[in-house]
Amino acid sequence: MINNIYTISQARKALDEGSVSSLELTQFFLRRIKEKDPIIKSCLLVDEVGALAAAKLADKRLKSGERGPLLGIPYLAKDILMTKGLKTTAASLILENYIAPYDATVIQKLKEAGAVLLGKTNLDEFAHGSSTETSAYQITHNPWDLERVPGGSSGGSAAAVAAGLALFALGTDTGGSIRQPASFCNLSGFKPSYGRVSRFGLLSMTSSTDTIGPLTRTVEDAALVMSVIAGSDLKDATSLKDNPFASSLKLDNKELKLKIAIVPEFLEGALDLRIKEAFLETVKELKALGHEIIELDLKASKYSVPAYYVITPSEISSNLARFDGIAWGRRANEALDLQSFYKEHRGRGFGSEVKRRIMLGTFALSAGYADAYYKKAQMARELIKEDFAQAFSQIDLILTPTSPHPAFKIGAQINDPLAMYLEDIYLAGASLAGLPAMSIPGGFVTEEGKNLPFGWQLIGAFQADTLVLQGASILEKINNYHERQAETEL
Repeated sequence: MINNIYTISQARKALDEGSVSSLELTQFFLRRIKEKDPIIKSCLLVDEVGALAAAKLADKRLKSGERGPLLGIPYLAKDILMTKGLKTTAASLILENYIAPYDATVIQKLKEAGAVLLGKTNLDEFAHGSSTETSAYQITHNPWDLERVPGGSSGGSAAAVAAGLALFALGTDTGGSIRQPASFCNLSGFKPSYGRVSRFGLLSMTSSTDTIGPLTRTVEDAALVMSVIAGSDLKDATSLKDNPFASSLKLDNKELKLKIAIVPEFLEGALDLRIKEAFLETVKELKALGHEIIELDLKASKYSVPAYYVITPSEISSNLARFDGIAWGRRANEALDLQSFYKEHRGRGFGSEVKRRIMLGTFALSAGYADAYYKKAQMARELIKEDFAQAFSQIDLILTPTSPHPAFKIGAQINDPLAMYLEDIYLAGASLAGLPAMSIPGGFVTEEGKNLPFGWQLIGAFQADTLVLQGASILEKINNYHERQAETEL
């Protein structure tokens, strides 16, 4: 029975009917983690004691007649979210033994809803990366091909869900870190509008673009998670007041006919020709269903990646200054003075990609250069936002590939920072503009005998989160690629 439960909605039905208990479900996933994760390496921490206790409590609530979208549902969380009493490392040596003193708001909401936290997932150190190779602790493998990356920086969360180690996982998306791993692992990955989910308790990367969202097998599951985690928070002044997912969200609206834009420029250049062919076929299928397709010229989109990689390192340089070895992080053993203390502490604690971004950001903010780099990047950001705003005055959604290619091999790009940064080519614009966006399964290409997934991205106007989910649900049903499971023999 439990072997056939892959989605939250399936588990919800079984739990509410009483054909399975939360404890049984939790024990099942804990066993799978123990059996499969030594190969996948998606988890940095497994809290078996805490998970079993939470499952027993959920069963008591279910037995009393209580119901809820995530009551009794086991999940994993990216290890950049504070979890009270558990390690929160951000996959960095500088926080190797840091125990969080409180829960992030998103973790607290899930706890109150009765969701069962199984553990914490691997990521690129401080979420700086697109492959989950910059983690200080381990490299996560893609369940569809163990020689390939799962994407990043939420690669641990994506790999875990794709391998069937949890019913959903939380990720964070600053410039594509939920959407790209979703594409590489055949999942639905939702980046909500900026502010839709409280950032309190998230170790900040880029405060002006950080978002928290779910990685799930289906669009419906993503909506269920969002119904719990969205909403205002007095501890986050940027959080949006309403929760549009709280009421019953009708995803299957056959009467809904959308005006969807495609960007011809995104279909040229580095895009894999097989993915381009599949994209054009998907566009034809949408037209056949009665949706209007128009071509859109996003003139400022060419500035997205350059602007993102000036603004992001700049905010990183500021946000990571707190990890000084005094109030935060591991301490250097001996130092002659404060300067040498910092050199020793940060030199050993931060990895190479983190150091690279700190140096780039510090340079971009330095006297004499801030106007030339940071200020111009912010001006480009405003052009990007205006482009999107003008577009959404005439259309409902924008459809793009999520990534220009399927998952690449482990080690193939780790020494090429520019290639890694270009992973965000279709993703950074929505992040800079704070827009909701979602990646859903788009199909497969075959390489070296392995079927490798890729995804489609839908972008909506600011706060049009539910419309993005409705559009994604339409796409999801065209070919039902989400129903296919990772084929790797684990």
